[in-house]
Amino acid sequence: MRKQIWQILVIVMLLAASPRVGLAQALKQATVISNEDVNAVLKRQADTHRGNPDNMMRVVDNGQYQVGVAIVHWGATGGGAGATSGGIRGGGGPTANSTETCGEQRPDATGPQGYLHDYTGETYIVISGSATLISGGTIVNGKRPMPTSEITTTLNGPSCLGTMVGYTSRVIKEGDVVIIPEGVPHAFSSIPDHITYLSVRPDLKKVLPAGYVNPALKQ
Repeated sequence: MRKQIWQILVIVMLLAASPRVGLAQALKQATVISNEDVNAVLKRQADTHRGNPDNMMRVVDNGQYQVGVAIVHWGATGGGAGATSGGIRGGGGPTANSTETCGEQRPDATGPQGYLHDYTGETYIVISGSATLISGGTIVNGKRPMPTSEITTTLNGPSCLGTMVGYTSRVIKEGDVVIIPEGVPHAFSSIPDHITYLSVRPDLKKVLPAGYVNPALKQ
């Protein structure tokens, strides 16, 4: 039953992600991402020892806007510096060789690392596990991922990674739905065992690759 619920949620979000699109621009048919698709992408992540836990499955072009749907699986991190939602570990480090600053500049600021995405919001649908989500506040002393990094080209578009200050914390668990607007800093400060969630990403600026299909899936 739970699998059916989140599959229905994905279809609904694909159809209703943007209030700017009227009925005349609605999809001519639904896009279904099956449970088998999700499992295939997660298997590819495990088989290839992919360092990035964030796996874009499909980017659907709906005419005036796009929607990306990803499956994200984090292992345990404990209560250390924090695991940043959005794939901080991927692509050899999204800030590698990046010199472009973003966010406020405060030389003495301390805190966990977090992301904000300029043009793509996210809706998390937690399939299993739990984590402490930190969100809100401000990114300071940030760096932008390289234009060629996976987070920029495929996962979230232009983003800013830096120290989070002024955030709030909340534990999220299986069955929860989390809505993160574009431009809102977010991260996980603790993952006791694991967390696996779908991430639905409305893309009104079309910064994601149109028609993208994960290599684990059929075109």
